[in-house]
Amino acid sequence: MKDIAKRFADNPLLSPKDIPASIEGLEITCLLNPGVFQYENKTWLVVRVAERPKQKDNIISFPILTETGAIKIIEIPKEDPELIATDARVINYKGVDYLTTLSHLRLLCSEDGHNFYEPENYPALVGEGMLETFGIEDCRVALIEGTYYLTFTSVSDNGVGVGLRTTTDWKNFKKHGMILPAHNKDCAIFEEKINGLFYALHRPSSVDIGGNYIWLASSPDGVHWGNHHCIIKTRKGLWDSKRVGAGAAPIKTDKGWLEIYHGANENHQYCLGAFLMDLKDPSKVIARTEEPIMVPTTEYELSGFFGNVVFTNGHIVEPDGDTLTIYYGASDEFVCGAQFSIKEILLLLKNN
Repeated sequence: MKDIAKRFADNPLLSPKDIPASIEGLEITCLLNPGVFQYENKTWLVVRVAERPKQKDNIISFPILTETGAIKIIEIPKEDPELIATDARVINYKGVDYLTTLSHLRLLCSEDGHNFYEPENYPALVGEGMLETFGIEDCRVALIEGTYYLTFTSVSDNGVGVGLRTTTDWKNFKKHGMILPAHNKDCAIFEEKINGLFYALHRPSSVDIGGNYIWLASSPDGVHWGNHHCIIKTRKGLWDSKRVGAGAAPIKTDKGWLEIYHGANENHQYCLGAFLMDLKDPSKVIARTEEPIMVPTTEYELSGFFGNVVFTNGHIVEPDGDTLTIYYGASDEFVCGAQFSIKEILLLLKNN
């Protein structure tokens, strides 16, 4: 399979050891899947921080949030017959699914795009209320008319849906609740209105009829969404045969809206590919890559908390207009960087 990524030589840029846990008694298991934006001449990451208590012998322990926002630790003996713990990310206990970690979002910034630090006086974003008791994850950032739109995955025992908060200064946030209900994730808003409407990609999940496909929706205000279209499906026998999902906001090119997306196969290998949508009607998919543009190949992509994964939901188009810098999660544990040529990606697209 083709891989055209130029990985940063100093990858991984961030590992769990590089920032402190949010509270005493928890440890960071994973740093991953950052949303990306530029602000005050710096590159910023809205990085997902996944935490849990230090694990003891013969016990699985994990945190959840109460509806009031307090952290509660649940401990289950590993030999409990009602425990199913075959996945590093999710367990099932007495018929109820739980995440093994609790995620929140934290802001990091960098002057050079490589060396990131946690600035003072910028708040962490944490789960709030009954729809976010298992945390918030995988933020995507879109700048539209001076306002930053943050879409993220809200997780609770009610299911997985898409939350929205907006800000203009990254210190004060307006909460809009869950804009797409369970089961849905991977929501990326276009950074430009089309015919006066907001547009967004999203990924409803289906376990019976249908599949894990990429959909398109539009909105008059960026909060209330409708006019849904299924535009990208999985492809049997290919690298994206099991599930697909949007990356960050689509990139406007003279050929169309270019979207970098992730796909996974039956072996849970996550790669990146691309597709192209019509500029005036993004429900029309013009072309798509047959081969992935990035495949897990390095040690930090092949082994980690959940190995064999490259996953992006944040990028920057550099001033030359062709260099695309993506920041990505590797093995669900590290934050890394890579660059692509937009022209090279466009050449790999095959017309539908």
